[in-house]
Amino acid sequence: MHFPKGLCRSLLKTAPSLYTQHARNAERSVQVGGNATVFAPVYGPPFVRDLDGVRRYATIEDFRNFVKLAYMAPSIHHSGGTVCEPVDVPVNKRHLDMIYSHIKYSDKPFMGSVTAPERAEDTVAMAKIVFGDDFVENNTVLTSLINANSPMVFDETMLGALKVYSRHNQACIVTPFILAGAMSPVTVAGTLTQVLAEVLAGASFTQLIRPGAPVLFGTFASSISMQSGAPTFGTPEPSLVSYGAAQLARRLGLPFRTGGSLCASKIPDAQAAYESANTLNSTILAGANFVLHAAGWLEGGLASCYEKFMMDIDQLGMTQKFSEGVDLSENGQAMDAIRQVGPGSHYLGCDHTQANFQTAFYRSNIADNNSYEQWLAEGEKTAPQRANELARRWLESYEAPPLDPGIDDGLKDFIARKKASMADAFT
Repeated sequence: MHFPKGLCRSLLKTAPSLYTQHARNAERSVQVGGNATVFAPVYGPPFVRDLDGVRRYATIEDFRNFVKLAYMAPSIHHSGGTVCEPVDVPVNKRHLDMIYSHIKYSDKPFMGSVTAPERAEDTVAMAKIVFGDDFVENNTVLTSLINANSPMVFDETMLGALKVYSRHNQACIVTPFILAGAMSPVTVAGTLTQVLAEVLAGASFTQLIRPGAPVLFGTFASSISMQSGAPTFGTPEPSLVSYGAAQLARRLGLPFRTGGSLCASKIPDAQAAYESANTLNSTILAGANFVLHAAGWLEGGLASCYEKFMMDIDQLGMTQKFSEGVDLSENGQAMDAIRQVGPGSHYLGCDHTQANFQTAFYRSNIADNNSYEQWLAEGEKTAPQRANELARRWLESYEAPPLDPGIDDGLKDFIARKKASMADAFT
């Protein structure tokens, strides 16, 4: 079947170009759309690479740890969703523990469950315990991921979750999940054509359910190795897709989601750094409004990595500094410093430098810029080793944000009743 020409774009006229996702701490609420970029952690891996360097299945304790790290990271604005898949909890019940972890261990915005319509309903119900029924129905407190089953199919599970969230005025990121060459044509233009068709179909459907419900133009486009079929990251073609999709999103007047810190490497090594940097840079330059997988992604999305999470959030801080652009205020122009120093001298001791040296340049908490001799004396540590130590320090010093005891009791009671209503299922 084909949609009549212009129908989808006509329906999307009621979709907002930007919205606020409210956090339980109002100071943490975020703008999605416009000139804002929101960073959210990795999403979906069943494995973790832990702080002992072991690759293993993720647990609910790992999930809580990543929520805590994201809460403590200034460059992460959003707690995310399935930061890893806690396989030690039954499939039909783990969404309850995951949503509770986001609410309990962070006060940043979070994402809802999309693995079944009834789990989306549970997410909305838990959000209402936190925010109140009327507030949820009239504001957005959830932004959740709805993937198209490319090429050109939406399955019952994803559409079911989309219906729930849209009905309750909660935001959906409609995202074709594409490995070009397998799920779309091998060309950039061909992939963009398919992306646009899939987003138009899914996004316009949200407006049939509830006009005005927030919806994002999403794209996750990777290429594949034509020799092995494995996904590849940090390559030129997906960046071109991101740039093109961003223009299409702006043309439709929708907030845009793409990118992250993506790589295919199995460990946080040079390959991981290069591929993640390439992906992240193009994400920022495309003007993405919502960035999923901004930190912690490893192994093509199969593993959440503690060390890489810490390395990635350091890079996110750099991109935010870059995105501020050039300071053209009187202080930024620094004419007083130029006049004071004059020809042939230096700026180290001038008044302007002394007044600005603490904030003039981004300071990495991972990179080592000291002398070779000092590096030797401090144990010849690599970037992943320094990231490991930082993650351990953060987790040891973590303090949970305050949560109203009545809300906490209400959430625990809801979870207990829901879990008691069904037998455990691990498939």
